[in-house]
Amino acid sequence: MTEVTPAGPADPPLTPLEAVVETSVKRTHEMFLANYENPIPDDPPSQRLKLASKIMDEWDHVKELPKAVLAQSATKTLGGGKPAAKEAALPGGTPSTSIQLLLEDMPAAQKATESAQISSTAGVIALRGTAGTRETFASQSGALVKLREPRKIPKPTWHAPWKLMRVISGHLGWVRSVTVDPGNEWFATGAGDRVIKIWDMASGTLKLTLTGHISTVRGLKVSSRHPYLFSCGEDKMVKCWDLETNKVIRHYHGHLSGVFTMDLHPTLDLLVTGGRDSAARVWDMRTKNQVLALTGHRQTVTDLKCQEADPQIITASSDSTVKLWDLAAGKPMTTLTHHKKGVRALAINPSTFTFASASPDNIKEWKCPEGEFIQNLSGHNSIISTMACNQDGVLFSGGDNGSMFFWDFQTGYNFQTAETLVQPGSLESEAGVFCSTFDVTGSRLITGEADKTIKIWKEDENATPETHPIDWKPSISNLRF
Repeated sequence: MTEVTPAGPADPPLTPLEAVVETSVKRTHEMFLANYENPIPDDPPSQRLKLASKIMDEWDHVKELPKAVLAQSATKTLGGGKPAAKEAALPGGTPSTSIQLLLEDMPAAQKATESAQISSTAGVIALRGTAGTRETFASQSGALVKLREPRKIPKPTWHAPWKLMRVISGHLGWVRSVTVDPGNEWFATGAGDRVIKIWDMASGTLKLTLTGHISTVRGLKVSSRHPYLFSCGEDKMVKCWDLETNKVIRHYHGHLSGVFTMDLHPTLDLLVTGGRDSAARVWDMRTKNQVLALTGHRQTVTDLKCQEADPQIITASSDSTVKLWDLAAGKPMTTLTHHKKGVRALAINPSTFTFASASPDNIKEWKCPEGEFIQNLSGHNSIISTMACNQDGVLFSGGDNGSMFFWDFQTGYNFQTAETLVQPGSLESEAGVFCSTFDVTGSRLITGEADKTIKIWKEDENATPETHPIDWKPSISNLRF
């Protein structure tokens, strides 16, 4: 009786021997090159792609050779008894003078090969001003790699210089905190005299004084969705003021030491505070419960910012680090350790998904959400206590020695440097900028200073790019990859 073997799955077809040999021929030549000195066989598509990439990488920014070089080459060619090369254009409208001169000194055999390859790829080698050239080349040649873009140096945007518009006196201590009403009608300041004062934005007159803190008021925030003003101070207190009755309606207990900074989440009813106990605490605005304690810093949390998208909380600390927090998990997404000294100030760019951190060594710009480093802003050599950024990309940094720097956020160009003016009756050593913020329109800058005054700055409306030109020169530090 004959046994019947059950049929199994069919074996996959074997790759033809000829194809296998063809795919391994380059590796074979590399292995035996040292023994037999056989040259690697030509691969025209590969050579063509290599040559086109090299020409585009090295000569893409050059339209044609300088006139002096062209004249010298023409003289040399005529002196040798050969007719001068005519100016020809590649199919894409590209002058071919540079490429012809490159081929001039090649051996005859190599010149013939290179000329044939250049002619076959000339249609895709376009120079400056041709949009989509690199993508066209990749699609026409069937290349799977994207050619590297040339390095770009962006030119800074022109910004009008800022000048002092108004000086407001009234506090009896250093002005340590400032915030603007979302309706842009008034702003509030807190100082070392333990009071919160509310000022009219248009006239600068005092509207209201709130008392309740027993130590310096270090942080203020106005809610854009509730009639609430939040304050914190070195007395460990975090208060919620009802702006309809001008009274404290909630206290948030939990900090073990002075509270130095605070911010409100833009979409959630959450309040975030940070202070000397090295923790950033997240509070439920209505129930007064502590939702999270973001621990991980080793020293004082000096500044923090909230935003809608991840990372939702950014904290800076005197331990020289900046942490990006995932609010849902309550854990840091990234810890930035680039700074060498304590970080005292943060600023979020409202127009781009970026932020800046300030330390005495440098101001550094970062890209969210991973915290990718963008560039350094060098030159403000002091302890930077505060930063602010408006919608036009103007970044302000204020130092504890009264120095004020205005930067173009995109390029890091410092377009204005100023010194704050100490008011009569104050010491020269009381020139210090402790807090700052732009108003809702971004056209006014409010600073709180060590001479117990509040200063309002505005752009010079008479300034033009002709009267205040950009004194900018490209450098290697301006490169964007």
